[in-house]
Amino acid sequence: MNAPHAMSRKAVPNRHYGQWIAALVIVGVVALLVRSIAANDAIQWSKIGSRLFLPSIIGGLYTTILLTVASMVLGVVGGIVVAVMRLSNNVVLSRLASAYIWLFRGTPILVQILIWFNLALFFPTLGFGFLSVDTNSVITPFGAALLGLALNEAAYMSEIVRGGILAVDAGQKEAAQALGMSEGRTMKRIVLPQAMRVIIPPTGNELITVLKTTSLVAVIGAGDLLTKAQAVGAVDFTKMEMLIVASIWYLLLTTLASIGQARLEKHYGRSLNRDGSRGSMSRLTGLRRLSPRTGTLTPALESAT
Repeated sequence: MNAPHAMSRKAVPNRHYGQWIAALVIVGVVALLVRSIAANDAIQWSKIGSRLFLPSIIGGLYTTILLTVASMVLGVVGGIVVAVMRLSNNVVLSRLASAYIWLFRGTPILVQILIWFNLALFFPTLGFGFLSVDTNSVITPFGAALLGLALNEAAYMSEIVRGGILAVDAGQKEAAQALGMSEGRTMKRIVLPQAMRVIIPPTGNELITVLKTTSLVAVIGAGDLLTKAQAVGAVDFTKMEMLIVASIWYLLLTTLASIGQARLEKHYGRSLNRDGSRGSMSRLTGLRRLSPRTGTLTPALESAT
């Protein structure tokens, strides 16, 4: 008699009252914080809106974007070279790459930027004999910032690239070598394209990190966004307002970079669609997986030779 009655009972989900109470408390604290900031008479909100598009701020924004893009391009290229060197069978190249990574990952990026900026203290001139040039004329604030950011980023990117290369199945490399492909061509045509699936996501994070790290070059007056914002704020004692202006631009840039990263991951994140057709990565590289049944090479891999 009790069986039908038991089957008619409905499952009632647990009510997490503690979570709702915690959420309400957090929302209340955030609301109070926003209200206190918005109602603060020490901040001139009208100047924040009017100075977002000052020519000097736009110029600093351009320098920040240029530093970010140039540092990432040089960092990615240098990271690939260092990663290949570290994975090389040549002991000298492998040890040099390891020493490079140890040095640039083990010292703060701010210290590296300051060392490059003050390089003239160690080497007043660069070159040999009559080909020497003044160091300060070559290592400008922008040049010191670019060197510091790019060389530091290359050390981090090398580990990301190395992880991507090691993630590629060893059978892919063995199959390419069985077809007579050299190690260099195997790395270029077979390994690196497939490693991009692992490399791209953390590279997007590195781009955002480099974008925010460019603010450190303000200590050497490299003309970036933060440098320009501080210079404007120092004129009429609106430092806090100009810091908010810089923060708004940084938030906008990081948001755009995050959106681009998400789309890039979605575009290159899979090599095969669910229906077995070639995905975007396969169309880009011309590669397919080895047959799981026969283990034979596909025509796409054979054409790479």
